[in-house]
Amino acid sequence: MNQERKYYVYEMNGVTLQIISVIFLIIMLFITFFFSNEITMTDKNFELIFLLIIPYLILHELLHSLAYVINGAKFKNINYGAHLERGILCCLCKQNISKTNILISLLFPFIIIGVITYIIGILINNSILIWLSILNISGCSADLIMFLDLLKLKDFEYSEYDNPMAFGLYTSEDLSKTKLFGLKYIGEAKSLEKNNMKKISISKFSIITFIIFIILGIWLIFLT
Repeated sequence: MNQERKYYVYEMNGVTLQIISVIFLIIMLFITFFFSNEITMTDKNFELIFLLIIPYLILHELLHSLAYVINGAKFKNINYGAHLERGILCCLCKQNISKTNILISLLFPFIIIGVITYIIGILINNSILIWLSILNISGCSADLIMFLDLLKLKDFEYSEYDNPMAFGLYTSEDLSKTKLFGLKYIGEAKSLEKNNMKKISISKFSIITFIIFIILGIWLIFLT
Protein backbone atom coordinates (compact mmCIF):
# COMPACT_ATOMS: atom_id res chain seq x y z
CA MET A 1 0.00 0.00 0.00
CA ASN A 2 1.41 3.37 -1.02
CA GLN A 3 2.11 5.94 1.65
CA GLU A 4 0.13 9.20 1.63
CA ARG A 5 1.78 11.92 -0.45
CA LYS A 6 3.24 14.76 1.57
CA TYR A 7 5.88 17.47 1.34
CA TYR A 8 9.40 16.78 2.58
CA VAL A 9 11.02 20.15 3.15
CA TYR A 10 14.72 20.87 2.67
CA GLU A 11 16.74 24.02 3.22
CA MET A 12 20.00 24.89 1.51
CA ASN A 13 23.14 24.82 3.66
CA GLY A 14 24.69 28.23 3.00
CA VAL A 15 28.16 27.38 4.35
CA THR A 16 28.46 24.23 2.23
CA LEU A 17 27.32 26.09 -0.89
CA GLN A 18 29.85 28.86 -0.33
CA ILE A 19 32.66 26.34 0.05
CA ILE A 20 31.60 24.54 -3.15
CA SER A 21 31.41 27.89 -4.98
CA VAL A 22 35.00 28.68 -4.01
CA ILE A 23 36.11 25.20 -5.12
CA PHE A 24 34.37 25.67 -8.50
CA LEU A 25 36.05 29.07 -8.86
CA ILE A 26 39.51 27.65 -8.17
CA ILE A 27 38.98 24.73 -10.56
CA MET A 28 37.78 27.04 -13.35
CA LEU A 29 40.74 29.36 -12.86
CA PHE A 30 43.18 26.44 -13.17
CA ILE A 31 41.41 25.21 -16.32
CA THR A 32 41.45 28.69 -17.81
CA PHE A 33 45.13 29.29 -17.09
CA PHE A 34 45.82 26.05 -18.96
CA PHE A 35 43.67 26.77 -22.03
CA SER A 36 43.80 30.54 -22.45
CA ASN A 37 46.14 33.49 -22.17
CA GLU A 38 43.20 35.87 -21.74
CA ILE A 39 42.60 35.22 -18.06
CA THR A 40 44.51 38.34 -17.00
CA MET A 41 42.23 41.23 -16.21
CA THR A 42 43.00 44.79 -17.31
CA ASP A 43 41.53 47.77 -15.50
CA LYS A 44 39.02 48.28 -18.32
CA ASN A 45 37.98 44.64 -18.24
CA PHE A 46 37.48 44.80 -14.49
CA GLU A 47 35.29 47.87 -14.90
CA LEU A 48 33.10 46.19 -17.52
CA ILE A 49 32.78 42.98 -15.51
CA PHE A 50 31.86 45.01 -12.42
CA LEU A 51 29.09 46.72 -14.40
CA LEU A 52 27.86 43.55 -16.12
CA ILE A 53 27.91 41.03 -13.27
CA ILE A 54 24.50 41.97 -11.84
CA PRO A 55 22.73 41.85 -15.25
CA TYR A 56 24.48 38.53 -15.90
CA LEU A 57 23.19 37.09 -12.64
CA ILE A 58 19.70 38.39 -13.41
CA LEU A 59 19.95 36.66 -16.79
CA HIS A 60 20.78 33.49 -14.84
CA GLU A 61 17.42 33.68 -13.05
CA LEU A 62 15.55 34.55 -16.25
CA LEU A 63 16.96 31.38 -17.84
CA HIS A 64 15.67 29.36 -14.88
CA SER A 65 12.20 30.77 -15.49
CA LEU A 66 12.43 30.15 -19.25
CA ALA A 67 13.19 26.49 -18.57
CA TYR A 68 10.25 26.32 -16.14
CA VAL A 69 7.85 27.64 -18.79
CA ILE A 70 9.27 25.58 -21.69
CA ASN A 71 8.72 22.44 -19.62
CA GLY A 72 5.14 23.10 -18.61
CA ALA A 73 4.94 25.79 -15.90
CA LYS A 74 2.70 28.82 -16.45
CA PHE A 75 4.49 32.17 -16.62
CA LYS A 76 1.90 33.75 -14.31
CA ASN A 77 3.19 31.42 -11.59
CA ILE A 78 6.83 32.52 -11.97
CA ASN A 79 8.19 34.96 -9.40
CA TYR A 80 11.54 36.73 -9.13
CA GLY A 81 13.39 37.88 -6.05
CA ALA A 82 16.57 39.58 -4.91
CA HIS A 83 17.65 39.09 -1.30
CA LEU A 84 21.35 39.89 -1.40
CA GLU A 85 21.53 40.16 2.39
CA ARG A 86 20.94 36.39 2.28
CA GLY A 87 23.24 35.95 -0.70
CA ILE A 88 20.59 35.07 -3.25
CA LEU A 89 18.84 36.10 -6.42
CA CYS A 90 15.99 33.71 -7.08
CA CYS A 91 13.37 32.53 -9.50
CA LEU A 92 10.47 30.75 -7.81
CA CYS A 93 7.48 28.88 -9.22
CA LYS A 94 4.18 28.90 -7.31
CA GLN A 95 2.93 25.70 -8.93
CA ASN A 96 4.32 22.25 -8.35
CA ILE A 97 6.53 21.06 -11.20
CA SER A 98 7.77 17.67 -12.32
CA LYS A 99 11.15 16.10 -11.62
CA THR A 100 12.10 16.53 -15.28
CA ASN A 101 11.17 20.22 -15.21
CA ILE A 102 13.25 21.08 -12.14
CA LEU A 103 16.27 19.07 -13.34
CA ILE A 104 16.30 20.90 -16.69
CA SER A 105 15.75 24.26 -15.02
CA LEU A 106 18.63 23.71 -12.60
CA LEU A 107 21.06 23.00 -15.44
CA PHE A 108 19.82 25.59 -17.94
CA PRO A 109 21.82 28.69 -16.80
CA PHE A 110 24.87 26.55 -16.04
CA ILE A 111 24.92 25.23 -19.61
CA ILE A 112 23.81 28.37 -21.50
CA ILE A 113 25.73 31.19 -19.78
CA GLY A 114 28.28 29.02 -18.04
CA VAL A 115 29.67 26.20 -20.16
CA ILE A 116 28.70 27.43 -23.65
CA THR A 117 29.71 31.06 -23.11
CA TYR A 118 32.94 29.92 -21.43
CA ILE A 119 33.87 27.79 -24.47
CA ILE A 120 33.03 30.70 -26.78
CA GLY A 121 35.16 33.02 -24.63
CA ILE A 122 38.10 30.63 -24.83
CA LEU A 123 37.75 30.22 -28.61
CA ILE A 124 37.60 33.95 -29.33
CA ASN A 125 39.98 34.94 -26.49
CA ASN A 126 37.44 37.23 -24.83
CA SER A 127 38.46 37.70 -21.22
CA ILE A 128 35.24 39.48 -20.22
CA LEU A 129 33.08 36.57 -21.41
CA ILE A 130 35.47 34.10 -19.79
CA TRP A 131 35.31 35.85 -16.42
CA LEU A 132 31.53 36.30 -16.49
CA SER A 133 31.15 32.60 -17.33
CA ILE A 134 33.51 31.57 -14.53
CA LEU A 135 31.63 33.68 -11.99
CA ASN A 136 28.33 32.21 -13.18
CA ILE A 137 29.66 28.63 -12.95
CA SER A 138 30.94 29.36 -9.45
CA GLY A 139 27.51 30.74 -8.54
CA CYS A 140 25.82 27.58 -9.85
CA SER A 141 26.97 25.54 -6.86
CA ALA A 142 23.46 25.34 -5.37
CA ASP A 143 21.93 24.43 -8.74
CA LEU A 144 24.43 21.65 -9.38
CA ILE A 145 24.23 20.21 -5.86
CA MET A 146 20.43 20.17 -6.06
CA PHE A 147 20.57 18.60 -9.52
CA LEU A 148 22.75 15.72 -8.30
CA ASP A 149 20.65 15.28 -5.15
CA LEU A 150 17.29 15.26 -6.94
CA LEU A 151 18.53 13.14 -9.83
CA LYS A 152 18.91 10.11 -7.57
CA LEU A 153 15.41 10.38 -6.08
CA LYS A 154 12.35 8.63 -7.48
CA ASP A 155 9.28 10.36 -8.89
CA PHE A 156 8.25 13.54 -7.05
CA GLU A 157 6.82 16.99 -7.59
CA TYR A 158 9.07 19.92 -6.75
CA SER A 159 7.53 22.83 -4.88
CA GLU A 160 8.87 26.25 -3.93
CA TYR A 161 7.17 28.43 -1.33
CA ASP A 162 7.53 31.57 0.79
CA ASN A 163 11.04 30.69 1.97
CA PRO A 164 13.40 31.27 -1.00
CA MET A 165 16.14 29.24 0.69
CA ALA A 166 14.01 26.10 0.96
CA PHE A 167 11.78 23.83 -1.12
CA GLY A 168 9.49 20.85 -0.76
CA LEU A 169 9.39 17.47 -2.49
CA TYR A 170 5.83 16.19 -2.81
CA THR A 171 5.95 12.41 -2.90
CA SER A 172 4.62 9.19 -1.42
CA GLU A 173 8.18 7.99 -0.86
CA ASP A 174 9.42 8.38 2.71
CA LEU A 175 12.29 10.88 2.52
CA SER A 176 12.50 11.60 6.24
CA LYS A 177 15.77 9.69 6.58
CA THR A 178 17.16 10.52 3.14
CA LYS A 179 20.43 12.43 3.34
CA LEU A 180 20.98 15.00 0.59
CA PHE A 181 24.39 16.66 0.31
CA GLY A 182 24.35 20.41 0.92
CA LEU A 183 20.72 20.33 2.02
CA LYS A 184 19.25 20.28 5.52
CA TYR A 185 16.08 18.28 6.13
CA ILE A 186 13.49 20.49 7.87
CA GLY A 187 10.49 18.20 8.23
CA GLU A 188 7.18 17.09 6.72
CA ALA A 189 4.13 19.15 5.78
CA LYS A 190 0.74 18.55 4.20
CA SER A 191 0.94 21.91 2.40
CA LEU A 192 3.38 24.78 1.87
CA GLU A 193 2.59 28.45 2.39
CA LYS A 194 2.72 30.44 -0.86
CA ASN A 195 0.93 33.59 0.25
CA ASN A 196 3.93 35.94 0.21
CA MET A 197 5.27 35.03 -3.24
CA LYS A 198 5.12 38.32 -5.16
CA LYS A 199 5.82 38.62 -8.89
CA ILE A 200 8.94 40.64 -8.09
CA SER A 201 10.35 40.84 -4.57
CA ILE A 202 13.43 42.96 -3.91
CA SER A 203 14.72 43.71 -0.44
CA LYS A 204 15.81 47.23 0.51
CA PHE A 205 19.37 45.98 0.94
CA SER A 206 19.30 44.58 -2.61
CA ILE A 207 17.99 47.87 -4.04
CA ILE A 208 20.75 49.82 -2.31
CA THR A 209 23.36 47.30 -3.49
CA PHE A 210 22.13 47.48 -7.10
CA ILE A 211 22.26 51.29 -7.03
CA ILE A 212 25.80 51.25 -5.60
CA PHE A 213 26.95 48.77 -8.27
CA ILE A 214 25.44 50.87 -11.07
CA ILE A 215 26.95 54.12 -9.78
CA LEU A 216 30.38 52.58 -9.20
CA GLY A 217 30.28 50.82 -12.57
CA ILE A 218 29.45 54.04 -14.43
CA TRP A 219 32.06 55.94 -12.44
CA LEU A 220 34.76 53.34 -13.18
CA ILE A 221 34.04 53.33 -16.91
CA PHE A 222 33.44 57.01 -17.64
CA LEU A 223 35.29 58.93 -14.95
CA THR A 224 38.54 57.00 -14.52
